[in-house]
Amino acid sequence: MVQHTIRDQDVYAIAMHHRFQWEEAQQCYVILFPEGMVKLNGGAGEVLKRIDGKCTVAEIVADLKATFPDAPNIEEDIMGMFDLAVGKAWLRKVS
Repeated sequence: MVQHTIRDQDVYAIAMHHRFQWEEAQQCYVILFPEGMVKLNGGAGEVLKRIDGKCTVAEIVADLKATFPDAPNIEEDIMGMFDLAVGKAWLRKVS
């Protein structure tokens, strides 16, 4: 698996032609794009719902660590989700 360089100061937004939303019928967050839909697990949804094109990666990590203080290795999981989402082109780098 290719590791992407994701830095604390980076800012991401949902990629063009992609939409992130809660899907009531699926009871989960999804990413919709012209080719289809990806169902996200709860952790992935928590990360992606904080990506707004304004918050830095470090701010998102800090928010999730505060929201889920008992989750072990949460920072590794968050960075893994960023890496996956960048690799799948679900996210675009804003700055």
